[in-house]
Amino acid sequence: MSKLLEARKLCAYYGPTQVLFDIDFSLEPGHITAILGANGAGKTTTLRAICQMVRTSGNLEFSGQQLVGKATENVVRMGVAHVPDGRGTFTSLSVDDNLKLGAYVRGDRAEVARDIERTYERFPRLAERRNQQAGTLSGGEQQMLAISRALMLRPKLLLLDEPSFGLAPLIVAEIFRIMRKINEEDGVSMLVVEQNASLALDLAHHAYLLETGRVALSGPAEDIKRDESVRRAYLGY
Repeated sequence: MSKLLEARKLCAYYGPTQVLFDIDFSLEPGHITAILGANGAGKTTTLRAICQMVRTSGNLEFSGQQLVGKATENVVRMGVAHVPDGRGTFTSLSVDDNLKLGAYVRGDRAEVARDIERTYERFPRLAERRNQQAGTLSGGEQQMLAISRALMLRPKLLLLDEPSFGLAPLIVAEIFRIMRKINEEDGVSMLVVEQNASLALDLAHHAYLLETGRVALSGPAEDIKRDESVRRAYLGY
């Protein structure tokens, strides 16, 4: 099976400071892949490198096309949607208008309207608040909105940065259940950055562990989850 996303010797920089060092990773179509690691390991930078929001070198291909050197907006048009840490909703706009903005590159208005209604079926909390300003939503509702807005692009690949951060366990369980359902029903591939290793490994098919900008470990999520020595040495649970 050809890879949807493949990085070879990928490096990333903030100004003169190098953060990623020759990392290799890949993602299969229709799969969920987790990137694990401590604070400062380079997890968020990896997502920003895919979106070309930081300076990169090496090889990074998406659907067989080189991403290094592309403008971020062109990466989005190729089918890569990013849900950043902190959610990044447009707080002064309504829930409904946030969803419409997510489809700004699409011209199929009837399909956009159908996708919005499908979002409300998946996230009934958002349906109840469709005319409410996004800034007045709870943290969990804002995360639901951020994920839904990204999905309005109809992406091939969804990048999620710490989707559980700061949320109550029941809300996290609901969001991760819906993420799995979206993956299974719509075939959307996902690359999930997550500090909660147990949660991420339950969701993912494959996982990579980063340490100070390098890949320290990779393998099927189920194998990593079962390996007690790996969990104790790297994952802290």
